[in-house]
Amino acid sequence: MTKNNSSLISDIPTSIGAPARRALVGAGYLQLEQLTKVSEAEVLKLHGMGPKALDIIRRALIEKGLTFANGSENK
Repeated sequence: MTKNNSSLISDIPTSIGAPARRALVGAGYLQLEQLTKVSEAEVLKLHGMGPKALDIIRRALIEKGLTFANGSENK
């Protein structure tokens, strides 16, 4: 295994943009399950995170039967 960001074990969707991915990794979020402990509003405050990336993450959480903290998914 090479030692670069792509080799980190992560289930964060690769379809989010690089700024959003860097924001998540920089905040220590490598697994979707970690995002169940924070609200959408908290994630959206991360520099580089936008509504499109948040929507992709929300959908990925739902696919796994998970939600952001406080059930803060927009249905």
